[in-house]
Amino acid sequence: MIDIRLLRSAPDEVRSALARRGDDAVLHHLDTLITLDASLRDVTAERDGIRAKVNDLSRTVGQLRRDGKVDDASRLQDESRELGLREEELAAEHDRVQGEIRNILLVVPNLPNEQVPEGGSDADNPVVSGPFLPNGGEDGFAEHQRVPHWDIGVALGILDNERATKIAASMFTMQRGAGATLARALCQYALDLNADAFEEVRPPTLVSTATLTSTGQLPKFADDAYAIERDDLWCIPTAEVPLTSIYAGEILDHAQLPARFMAYSPCYRREAGSAGRDTRGMLRAHEFDKVEILAIATPEQSPDLLVEMVGRVERMIASLGLHHRVIEICTGDLGQSHHRSFDVEVYAPGCGQWLEVSSISWFSDYQARRADIRYRPVGEDSKPVKGTALAHTLNGSALAVPRVWAAILETHRNPDGSVTVPEVLRPYMRGIEIIGG
Repeated sequence: MIDIRLLRSAPDEVRSALARRGDDAVLHHLDTLITLDASLRDVTAERDGIRAKVNDLSRTVGQLRRDGKVDDASRLQDESRELGLREEELAAEHDRVQGEIRNILLVVPNLPNEQVPEGGSDADNPVVSGPFLPNGGEDGFAEHQRVPHWDIGVALGILDNERATKIAASMFTMQRGAGATLARALCQYALDLNADAFEEVRPPTLVSTATLTSTGQLPKFADDAYAIERDDLWCIPTAEVPLTSIYAGEILDHAQLPARFMAYSPCYRREAGSAGRDTRGMLRAHEFDKVEILAIATPEQSPDLLVEMVGRVERMIASLGLHHRVIEICTGDLGQSHHRSFDVEVYAPGCGQWLEVSSISWFSDYQARRADIRYRPVGEDSKPVKGTALAHTLNGSALAVPRVWAAILETHRNPDGSVTVPEVLRPYMRGIEIIGG
């Protein structure tokens, strides 16, 4: 969430930054926050003033009783009781207003970085790297590559969504044989490629409400999440959720940063708003596998980390022989928690469209404020300075299986209908170099 103190000290700057998102509802929330915050400070001042007066009266009553002035003491006790009732009213009002402020802060989006390009929707997202396509365009693909992966997968016996639906429900997928091996190979490859800098973690895939709130999924995306109401737990939509909260409520030493984690996990998304959109094959599913990379850093470390993480994902996609590009997310398309964000997209010739396969984002202190992740800063002499500061968080989809899996089938399909396995994945494929060959 944003810093309410920044809103107090620089309301015009905060309003100007959030206005770049192009959402009038956000500006209305800001106006409400400013009003509520002023009310909270008034209530707090009156409550604290009454508390001080009650304390003074208590000391005076004690002195009067010691002096034998019982009547005067009783009169002041009556006054103290009346003030106590008013203090209770103000305390309740304080808690109510504070609760309203927190609820609004949970839905107010992050301030965009000043370098985020202007735009109103995803149509305005600029390409910042690529596209890297055969012959410079989509027409460089051969006819045998223009078959959608759902037909390729069925023909090769490696995709069986019909039975997945029978087992679970629609929009669940099932890979079989070499298809399942390919999915696992992608995950292991992503883990191995990032093991030089990121600690592997196997986090819980069921998390508490507080954990899901820390990353910004709640309350906004409650309808897209799978809830286990009996236990007040949620299925994670991404490993970003548990990884972000590893240090929740803790204070880290400066030397521990950046802390880097990576995790393979299944991911669960109800995709409530996507009915009828991209529901064939592997493009959109309720459950899928993904490898996530995440960093907790200082504000100074974060810009370079963002560049590094984007580069890691782009190099991985390139190594799979997939035609790709990198786009930067504009102000009007920026996610609620995002400070700055890039997507890596691959072109799937069978589907005839660009597919987002990774989103790499810098959240500034937005998530850390929710999760209360702090660190001890150091001065120019590298010695600790007084106090603590909120950390910054960054995360990226190192490799999300479904769309990469789909793009591999379409891009590497051969004229005879078989699919050539990218060379970098062959060490994980139990000797399979061609699927269906």
